[in-house]
Amino acid sequence: MPKDLLDLDATPERIRTLVATGALPPAALGRAMALAIASPPAEAWRRFLSTTLLALGAMLVLSGIIYFFAYNWAELHRFAKLGLIAAGIAGSALAARKLGDKPSGHFSLLGASVLVGAFLAVYGQTYQTGADAFELFVGWAALILPWVGMSRFPALWLLLVVLINTGASLFHQQVLAGGGFSVFSPFRSADWLAVGLGLINGFAWATHEHFAHLRIPWLQGRWLPRVLAVMTVAPVLVLSSVLILEPSEVSSSAAFIAVGMVVATLAADYALHRHLRGELFLLTLGLFCVITLVTTFLGRVLLEDLDITEASLLIIPLALIGQIGLAVAWLRAQARATGASEES
Repeated sequence: MPKDLLDLDATPERIRTLVATGALPPAALGRAMALAIASPPAEAWRRFLSTTLLALGAMLVLSGIIYFFAYNWAELHRFAKLGLIAAGIAGSALAARKLGDKPSGHFSLLGASVLVGAFLAVYGQTYQTGADAFELFVGWAALILPWVGMSRFPALWLLLVVLINTGASLFHQQVLAGGGFSVFSPFRSADWLAVGLGLINGFAWATHEHFAHLRIPWLQGRWLPRVLAVMTVAPVLVLSSVLILEPSEVSSSAAFIAVGMVVATLAADYALHRHLRGELFLLTLGLFCVITLVTTFLGRVLLEDLDITEASLLIIPLALIGQIGLAVAWLRAQARATGASEES
C-alpha cells in the first residue's frame, strides 16, 4: 500500500510532477524546490554535532578509565581500585538523575552501566573469586537491568542485548561444550549456539517492533531494530551456509532450524516493509541472505559436485552480478510502490 502523499519525501521529481498535474501552482515551484533541497537548519546541525561529540567523549572517557586501571594495576591498592570505580558509578548515576531525559543524562547512565562491568571485573581479579567469565556478563546484565528498563535509551538496550549474547556464548563454551549439565548434552554443538543467539536477538527485535507499533515515542527510530535484525540473521545465515557447503559437519536438526529461521526473517522483512510503507534496509538484508545462500549453493555445485574450477571463476561472478542487478531493480520497484525514499 503506497504511503499517504503527506508522508512522502519532497523530492524535486515529485514537485515537478505536482506542478505538471496542476496540484501545485507554477508560481510556487521555486519556493518548493528551495525547501526540498535546502540544507538542515543550524539548530539541527548543532544538535547533531552535540550528540555525536557527546557520544564520542563518553566512549573516550570510559576507554581512558579502563586503560588507567590496566596501566596502574600493580600500584593501586585493592580498595583504591574498587573505591574509584564505585565513585565513578555513583557520580555517573547521580549525573544521569540530575540531567534527566536528555542526551547528556542518557550517556551518563550508559557510562554508569559500563563501569558496573569494570567493577565486577576488578573485584573478580582482586579477590580471585574463581567465577567463570560468563557469570561476569550475566551478572553485569542483571545489575544494570533496572537502569535499562527506566532509561528509554536505545543504546543502553543494545548494550544489554550484547551482554546477554556474550554471556550466552561463554556459557555454551565454558559449561555446555565442556560437559556440564548432561541433560543438555544434545545442545553442546556450536550449531545450537548459533540457533540460540538467533532466537535471543530475534525475540529482542520482535519485542522492539511490537512496542514501536504501539507508537511509543522513544522507539520510533529505526537504527536499533535494524541492528537487531542483522544480529538475528547473522548466526543462522552462517550456519545455513555451512549446511550447504559441508552438511556432514553440522547438526542436521540445528541447521534445518537455522534455515527455517532465515526464511522467517525474510518474511518478517517483507511484512515490516509493507507495514511501515517502506523499509528498504530490511529488504536489502533479506536479499543479501538470498544472494549469499544462492551463491554458496552455486559454488558448491560447480566446485565440488561438477569439479569445474576454471569455468566457475567466470560463472560465479556473472551469477553474482546478475543477482545484484535483479535485487536493485526489485528494490527500486518496491520503493516506487510504497513511496519510500531509495536512500532509506
